[in-house]
Amino acid sequence: MSRARLVITAVVLEGRSQAEVARAYGLSRSWVSRLVARYRDVGDAAFEPRSRRPRTSPTRTAPEVVDLIVDLRSKLTADGLDAGAHTIAWHLATHHDLTLAPATIWRHLKAAGLIEAAPSKRPRSSYVRFEADLPNQLWQTDFTHVRLADGTDTEVLTFLDDHSRLVLACTAHHRVRGPDVVTTFRAAISDNGVPAAVLSDNGMVFTTRLAGGRGGRNAFESELARLGIERRNSRPNHPTTCGKVERVQQTLKRWLATHPRPGDLDQLQTLLDTWREHYNTARPHTSLHGRTPAAAYAAKAKAHPVGGPGSHERIRHDRVDNDGKLTLRVAGRLHHIGIGRTHARTPVIMLIADLDVRVVHAITGELLRELTIDTTRNYQPQTRKQAGP
Repeated sequence: MSRARLVITAVVLEGRSQAEVARAYGLSRSWVSRLVARYRDVGDAAFEPRSRRPRTSPTRTAPEVVDLIVDLRSKLTADGLDAGAHTIAWHLATHHDLTLAPATIWRHLKAAGLIEAAPSKRPRSSYVRFEADLPNQLWQTDFTHVRLADGTDTEVLTFLDDHSRLVLACTAHHRVRGPDVVTTFRAAISDNGVPAAVLSDNGMVFTTRLAGGRGGRNAFESELARLGIERRNSRPNHPTTCGKVERVQQTLKRWLATHPRPGDLDQLQTLLDTWREHYNTARPHTSLHGRTPAAAYAAKAKAHPVGGPGSHERIRHDRVDNDGKLTLRVAGRLHHIGIGRTHARTPVIMLIADLDVRVVHAITGELLRELTIDTTRNYQPQTRKQAGP
């Protein structure tokens, strides 16, 4: 017999007082009183466990918002776009002025039966990840195959900024050849500036380093050398080195699969331009803390090639000390650089090219100071123009 039934029997049938029964069973008088009142109201139903669900849920997601989440999921999926919880949260905030946690969105998608179990993957901790510190510090490039409506095979060439994932160029070709790479690369430079380094696989349009040891340069390698850009190539049979650009190509193909196949290169290029605009400006990226590639690219100062305009030989991460100074060793001698007490403990990135130094806020990208080291002085004071408020 349950304790509730014992209490009801003692009070109702035996006629004992509620206070006496409460003392006998070690219960509070208020609990005994509520139980007896409930029994007299609903009878034996008083012995059944009651739901602990609150009568009201002020923070519960409104039904119309849940419907909007499901509609966004369906629309984004039908368009071949990313439809994860973080992306839906971005669309809600950007287009509907609604702030909702990705975990809440995921829970509603799960309840609606729209979440499929993902296959087991390697843990993220097993990957060695690399990301450039600044925009234009490293570009990645690769090409992939896309078929036209008549089955003709074409190739799409892509240039991607490693730091921001910004798609710098995306062009369609019957076959990607050396001059095509140079032309597309020059167009990307015209729009975005000259990068410090370029990473590619070992395709012949990118490098001849594996071409039997002949030692010559192709058109793309000559262009990089002319501009003072560092050339990097992945190890043979190691595609994960260029994983960012290959992942972008996967996203592109998934988007193209939801559209009618183009009839010719011009139609394909129109589709590529539409996708690139959306990817850069309207697709939040989880690795960019929910920002779009365009926002991440614009947030920081741009790197430049060694020996080129605004050149740098190294990038150094540091933090302004409590007195508002940074230290830099030049030719074996330590120099102190005044930044200002208002920036004490601020994380910074130092772009150093010989004696030329640029100090950039590591989070906002704000240029805090630009100077040429005076090697005759240990302390590099702020000029009146550079002094903080």
